[in-house]
Amino acid sequence: MINIGLLEKVFSKQEQTQKQVQKSIEGYFKMLNAYSPSFTTYEGGIYEMELTRAAIDRYATFCSKLKPEIQGSAYKSLEKVLQFKPNPWMNTSQFIYRIATILKVNTTAFIVPLYAEDYETITGFYPLLPQRTEVIQVNGEPWLRYYFQNGQKAAIEYSRAGVLTRYQYKNDFFGDGNGALSPTMNLLNIQKQGIVEGIKQSATLRFMARLSQILNPEDMKKERESFSKENLSADNQSGVLLFDTKYADVKQIDSKPFIVDAEQMKIIQNYVFNYFGTNEDILQNKYDENKWNAYYEGEIEPFALQLSLVLTNMLYTQKELAFDNAVIFTANRLQYASNTTKLQVSSQLFDRGILTTNQVMDIWNMAHVENGDKRYIRREYAEISTINNTKGVENIAADQGQGIQEPPAADTTNTAKED
Repeated sequence: MINIGLLEKVFSKQEQTQKQVQKSIEGYFKMLNAYSPSFTTYEGGIYEMELTRAAIDRYATFCSKLKPEIQGSAYKSLEKVLQFKPNPWMNTSQFIYRIATILKVNTTAFIVPLYAEDYETITGFYPLLPQRTEVIQVNGEPWLRYYFQNGQKAAIEYSRAGVLTRYQYKNDFFGDGNGALSPTMNLLNIQKQGIVEGIKQSATLRFMARLSQILNPEDMKKERESFSKENLSADNQSGVLLFDTKYADVKQIDSKPFIVDAEQMKIIQNYVFNYFGTNEDILQNKYDENKWNAYYEGEIEPFALQLSLVLTNMLYTQKELAFDNAVIFTANRLQYASNTTKLQVSSQLFDRGILTTNQVMDIWNMAHVENGDKRYIRREYAEISTINNTKGVENIAADQGQGIQEPPAADTTNTAKED
């Protein structure tokens, strides 16, 4: 829950703007469909179930390993901020994890920019978790108005805010929620209750005895307590059960714990796995490189792409976008590969000048080395245009160990004479 102090800090540069918004609200922003342009946080407890929380946590944890980078010269100084501390209250891993978690739970996640004194220069980003969000119209433009659990509210221009969505169909601005998962959530709840109650019931009765005479309820209660105390309590250390002729029959009940059918449990689990695009191997960290690559491409990469686009559009103007400025999120997918694959990729791409020494070190999760940004090629490689030029090949061979050098121009005079 966002408290009043944090809310004031996040929206501190907009205090005067907030007052103007209250005077200029023209009602809800008109949408193309009949749905009210508002969003309410899902209260169905999707994050409170063990299996669904595990699926969300695995997803958010993998997403939190993404590395933000600034492409282009505009806002280049913000790159280190994004890579270490996007706002004063959380580091990059926490920032991305929170966004990914909110997006999975609510199917809509909001990001607001933090501004310098000029209210134009962005200095960071903060993920919001409002209880309710409305799209209002102010001077003909859409604004987002946030309502928080402590009763506070704030507003920001839609063009300045960041909005990530999943399952966006009926609403023009927000995701459609996780209502489709409600039947599965009910099944999970009933399943857990059934297991607990079944175990309780199966462990309640251990012996059954029939009295040889008719007694009133009060006397039967005394006899039951007396039988249990003499034979079933911790005081009976002999392990021998004794009873007199007043008991006509005493039988031991074979107590078996109740367990839900394994196939039924598997079906319910698969409902969750299908909905969250995951599997048991991902949740239990038993995946190999092929399963990880499939999970990355199906779940992590779409998130990285959407987050990149959202932050890019928040940061840059149309003119800056035209010069290829962007925020991108990258992942070293080879960290999850087998050592055999790592070795093959490292050797094949390094000696062709595609990877530097430090990039190879990244693959093996090792520290960078001095002068590790140079590129090298094998001695027997040469540019095609110099194949018939002995001098050109010798020059390339002589330059090995100094990085890739610009090959000398082909000697067209000698080539013409040979022709």
